[in-house]
Amino acid sequence: MKIFNTLTRRKDEFVPIEEGKVRMYVCGPTVYNYIHIGNARPMIVFDTVRRYFEYKGYDVNYVSNFTDVDDKIIKKANEEGVDASVISERFIKEAQKDMADMNVKEATHHPKATEEIDGMIDMIQTLINKGHAYAVDGTVYFKTRSFKDYGKLSKKNIDDLEAGHREIKVNGEEGKEDPLDFVLWKPKKEGEPSWPSPWGDGRPGWHIECSVMSKKYLGEQIDIHAGGEDLIFPHHENEIAQSEACNDKEFAHYWMHNGFLNINNVKMSKSLGNFFTVREIAEKYDLQVLRFFMLSAHYRSPLNFSAELMEASRNGLERILTAVDRLRTLNVQGEACTEEENEQMKVFDALVAKYEAAMEDDFNTADAISAIFEMVKAANIHVTKTSTAAFRDQILSEIVRLCDVLGIKTEKKEELLDDEIQALIDERQAARKAKNFARADEIRDELLAKGIILKDTREGVKWSRA
Repeated sequence: MKIFNTLTRRKDEFVPIEEGKVRMYVCGPTVYNYIHIGNARPMIVFDTVRRYFEYKGYDVNYVSNFTDVDDKIIKKANEEGVDASVISERFIKEAQKDMADMNVKEATHHPKATEEIDGMIDMIQTLINKGHAYAVDGTVYFKTRSFKDYGKLSKKNIDDLEAGHREIKVNGEEGKEDPLDFVLWKPKKEGEPSWPSPWGDGRPGWHIECSVMSKKYLGEQIDIHAGGEDLIFPHHENEIAQSEACNDKEFAHYWMHNGFLNINNVKMSKSLGNFFTVREIAEKYDLQVLRFFMLSAHYRSPLNFSAELMEASRNGLERILTAVDRLRTLNVQGEACTEEENEQMKVFDALVAKYEAAMEDDFNTADAISAIFEMVKAANIHVTKTSTAAFRDQILSEIVRLCDVLGIKTEKKEELLDDEIQALIDERQAARKAKNFARADEIRDELLAKGIILKDTREGVKWSRA
């Protein structure tokens, strides 16, 4: 199996640290709002990577964090007049719902930054003791030039770099020894959450959080660290510096980064009004369509999101689901495979091998989907009502198994009749009138899961099929 390693800029053969096991860390979202489709791409891509490792028999320890203390979270909390934890907990739950709807498996561990503060203080103190960090008036900085390999991931020359870090200016900024030094700990500000530390009350910098959570749940060395390509610098570069300076060993053997997501060939941004949350997409499409769309291109390629491409993905997914549904309901004759069917199985075995070859060449999901389409076409031709049950079941099992590795559910959603929909809408209206908003939301979600979109209007509730 070959993985394109951002560190080496080539496809490297995957050799795990521990035979049969994969230690994998994926940077998760900052939870101050609903996740957007840019967040969704790494979630879907690296969930698929994990699923393929498991398909090949590996035991995967998959860690993906929630950044639940951040300037954006604090800003939203102040706007709403609530504690920052109220905002982060609300949007962690919303993110988990969206992830479940995209069929993203739960991580082995989903650590929250605020629950790992003690570990962050310990790592920062170790870096100070080793001469890699220093404190100035309550702020602790990493001494970037003390780490001789700084820039090895992003291939940036340290002498050409300007100070680039995500943190806002803090007290003591003028006390930096070098403009390239970045924040490990920042002092408390009025109205912000804080924790006690040897350098005064404050909170951690962003970069130190992932280094500590990765070390706690995966160990000092990990197999794969992954995220969007926007994290290569400075976030992942700084993680390497902190972790390797602290632990005196290579941090991650393989670095994987997915490409950017554009909207109608333009970078997604709120200012341009082309910013979509996963929840907004779910109002128009089953999120299985979004997942299928994300996997229809190579994960390292830039991906363009458009209504036309989503429709193409919907049609492609429907083709697979229709074929699987036909196989499940097909009345066949006889039990054991015939000689002719055994010969035809070789065609399907070759397509499974083609699928696996695509996935083992840096997880080329686009080519893997192409192999599934070929399998569907062959099934439509060769599996008929004169086929045996054994032949039909083998092919059905293979298609379902390969789809499952991609996180694609092959069960067609049960079609609701119009009167059943209306009965649920009436129940929802009654629940809202009784202020039972939890049940009202449940019904909306239940209908959405079955492809029914509700819209509350002045004239009442309107519904449509997705």
